[in-house]
Order: sequence, then C-alpha cells, then structure tokens
Amino acid sequence: MIYKAAQIFTGTNTLTGYAVSTNNGTITELIPVADIKPDEKVTDLGNTMLAPALMDIQLYGAAGRLLSVYPDAVTVAAIADYCKAGGATQCMPTVATNTYETIFDCVDAIKTYWQQGGKHVMGLHVEGPWINPAKKGAHKEEWIFSPTIAQAKVLLDYGKGIIKIITLAPESCTPELVTFIQSYKVVVSAGHSNATYQQATAAFNNGIGTATHLYNAMSGLQHRTPGMVGAIFNHPTVLSSVVPDGHHVDFAAIQIAKKQMGPRLFAITDAVTTTTTGFYQHTLETDKYTSNGILSGSALTMHKCFSNFVQHCDIGIEEALRMCSLYPATAMGLQQRHGCIAPGYAAEFIVLNQQQQLAQVICD
Repeated sequence: MIYKAAQIFTGTNTLTGYAVSTNNGTITELIPVADIKPDEKVTDLGNTMLAPALMDIQLYGAAGRLLSVYPDAVTVAAIADYCKAGGATQCMPTVATNTYETIFDCVDAIKTYWQQGGKHVMGLHVEGPWINPAKKGAHKEEWIFSPTIAQAKVLLDYGKGIIKIITLAPESCTPELVTFIQSYKVVVSAGHSNATYQQATAAFNNGIGTATHLYNAMSGLQHRTPGMVGAIFNHPTVLSSVVPDGHHVDFAAIQIAKKQMGPRLFAITDAVTTTTTGFYQHTLETDKYTSNGILSGSALTMHKCFSNFVQHCDIGIEEALRMCSLYPATAMGLQQRHGCIAPGYAAEFIVLNQQQQLAQVICD
C-alpha cells in the first residue's frame, strides 16, 4: 500500500511531494510522488498531514471498565480501542497500587488478549505498590510497601514478558532491587516519590531513566530543597511523562518544564474511566476524574495531549507530535520501530486535517 498526503511528518521534518510505501505492517520506503507508477495502488489522503501514530504508556481503563476492577481481555480491548480512537496505536494498560492477586489478574488479562490475537497493547504498566506513602496521591496506603528482592521476584516472575514498566519510589527501593527489576527487561520509572534532590539524582545516575507524571505525586522544586522535580530538570538524560490536561499540571508549568528538558519531556494521558465499584471509584467532573475526593486521572486522549501542547503550551506542531510519539517510544526503548516514518518502522499513522484535527488512524 502507498499513502500520499499533502505533507508527511517523518518524526524529523515535514516533507511535501512524497508518499509512503508499506508492506505487511512495515514502512518500506519514502518515494517522490512523481516516481509512483501508474499501476501501483495509492491511497490519496488529500490536503492532510500524515504523521507517526501516537503512543500512550499510562492509562487505566476505558468504556466504564477499569482494568483493576475488570481484569480481562474485554477491558484490554476497550483500552486499545479508546487509544486508537484518540490516535495512539500502541498503549500500555496500567494498574495502580493494588494487591499482587489483582496485579496477577491484570497480567493474565493482557496474556489472554494477546492469545486471542489482540494487537496494539505493548504490555502492562504497574504503578506501585513500591512507592512512598507520603506521595501516594489517590493510591491505597495499606497496599504500599518496600519489597525485598524475593518479594519483587514473585511479581516479576509471574509478569515476565508482560510487565513492561514499573513506577516506584527510588528512596523506597534499593539500587540492587532496581537493577534486579531491570534484569527482567522492565523499564523502571521514578514516581510517587518524596526523594530528595540528592536521592533522585543518584537514582537517575544509577540507571533509572524515566520519571512518572512530572510534578504530580513527587517532591517539588523549592529554592532550598529542589526535590525530584529539580533533579529531573537538572539531569542530562532522564525522561519524564507529564499529564497535559490543565488540571494535573498548569500549562505554564509545562512550558517551564519544556524549556528545561527539551526532548526529555513526553505526554501520557493518565486516563481513567467512570467506575462505581472497587477502591478506585473514579467520578467524571467536567474534563477530569476524582477518586475519594482526590484528582485521580484525566479524560485525555493522546490527540488531545498533542492539541493542548500546541494550543496552550506554545509548542510547535512537529515537536508536539514527537512528545506524543517518538519520545514515549524512546522511554520504552522502541524508538527504532515507533515514532518515525522511515524504512523499517511500523506502518502506523495518524492523519491530521488543516486544523490539526484527527481525521483518520491507519494501522493493521
């Protein structure tokens, strides 16, 4: 299949007069429109921009089905569908601090979804329970603990190949434990943490490469105690997600962070869904969710994240797209497969009209 559009954003720059050739779900080449042969099958997308599909590595449910409450393949499919409708063809269903039994059920849900042929789900994001209760946010404190390596091994062995990212508080977990988790090819992200600037910097220097939802549920930047936010700003390589809905973080604070971090800042939706059972009962309030009276999640899609970056944070279209595609892919070590339009990359695209609205999502 060949896709032709007025503009093609490759992840690096924007081209005109080009088309994208794909085969079996992979991009094969970028070709000048003038070189397309008359007998080749072409999908003409008109006066639009073709861009890499987006990626969401943290959301908890969709369509009234929270993963921790309904840990089954139906919920995983609903999450994948929600993400695709919002431009994200790759996603990471997430379970917040919970019992091992519930986390195991979430692992099983994704395993079953894959066994049934489900696509576009990269794995499971486990947020907690190895966090700091001082920064628990909406998480349930009685489930929070600092694990031994043996306790961590139980979870990691059960979720091997399915758990792809764990958010933990570095001050609550030893460096040896972090290294052990990473030996399972799991991305460790620092979050729900009250770490000092020194503790956070040491954790980043020792191999934690990512932080979870900048500003939220972490020690803040103060002039005498720079905290985890200060450590993230000052570190040369650590990446961090941010929730750009205007509620979790003021848009001006995102602008400040962007100036400090450049390509190290990326978007997540942190999206939840209306839930009336279980501990995490989320209630929609206009365009955000609360749980037990605490801000608990967003109503974002990844395309809305992109739009908010452009409209409210003074971030250019190309960079806003990277913050929703290439940069989260980089956080997961998938930057050679997702986030660009180039040979060898996944043939997964979004189509934006002239007003940057989402016109179409293209994927297998």
